Amino acid sequence: MLNLKPKKSALKENEGVAQPEIISASSVAQIQSLRKKIPTAEELVDGILNGDKTALSRSITLVESTNPSHLERANEVIKSCLPHANKSVRIGITGVPGVGKSTFIEAFGKYLTFLGKKVAVLAVDPSSSISHGSILGDKTRMEELVKDENAYIRPSASGESLGGVARKTRESIILCEACGFDTILIETVGVGQSETAVHSMVDFFLLLNLAGAGDELQGIKRGIVEMADAIIINKADGDNIKRARLAKIEYNRALHLFPMKSSGWSPKVTTCSALTNEGIDDVWETILSYFTLTQENGYFETKRKDQNQYWLLETINDQLKTNFYNHPDVQKLLEENKKAVQNSEISPFAAAQHLLNVYQNNKPNK
Repeated sequence: MLNLKPKKSALKENEGVAQPEIISASSVAQIQSLRKKIPTAEELVDGILNGDKTALSRSITLVESTNPSHLERANEVIKSCLPHANKSVRIGITGVPGVGKSTFIEAFGKYLTFLGKKVAVLAVDPSSSISHGSILGDKTRMEELVKDENAYIRPSASGESLGGVARKTRESIILCEACGFDTILIETVGVGQSETAVHSMVDFFLLLNLAGAGDELQGIKRGIVEMADAIIINKADGDNIKRARLAKIEYNRALHLFPMKSSGWSPKVTTCSALTNEGIDDVWETILSYFTLTQENGYFETKRKDQNQYWLLETINDQLKTNFYNHPDVQKLLEENKKAVQNSEISPFAAAQHLLNVYQNNKPNK
């Protein structure tokens, strides 16, 4: 007869032992409550005016946000910080990729903090046109400056912005100035001849270059060289010193082809080595000479007023673009019109006009 009784298994599972509580429930609750807490505009402003770098970083993140719900709070922060801004010098630093911008800024920033300056670095990193991501590795490169109590480094992605800067760099400058930073360094993406936007938001425009990167024909090509207030031949060290000196001569010849600047300033060319700190003090002396001249002849104040006017128009353009693409009717029709254009069913110009008409006729009245 078949035995259907269950066989006793050789495997045996003992009853588990309860693990002791090693985390305080009250601590967990406190951490969770802090994570969920969203600071008000007043709290952020108070933190900025008290020199709190965390509040400054959170405010810049808020200002850079494309979420429409963040706009009102961001505007409150900027409005409250404006009376405490405009008390710094703004220096734009650009150059081709690989010229050593980050290394130069770290050496220059450390020199300025040694002089007692409070330095804020707004580093703009290029965004990929494919993945739309950005490395944001400037803090890693500036490992000494990032530890300096009198320095602040904020990397931002350029996104879809042209001109070598991020979309909200101007507003970030205001917040840094309100936080007490008296020297603002803006490192651009380094795209070459098209970095015009940064020139419209700084007091002094510094172009870093390498030996062998140009000759007197650069004076004819204009572009970014024409906007520079000083050209620094970087990496003038080791076997490269002789080539750097020759490059300095070539660029001095090129600058003679430019007309006199409206500031009355003649751009200077000098050499330096960010690696060995050679020539860093000469760069600062050049910048101080520029500020002395432009403050005496009134150009400094005139340029600041022109900057404000420029950013009025840029802000209008940016907000109109945001409003257009966030409009629900435009969002519904945009993909449909894209496909129609791809299939040659409608011209790009007619499709654009149709979408603009939809936006114009259906935008809310305020």
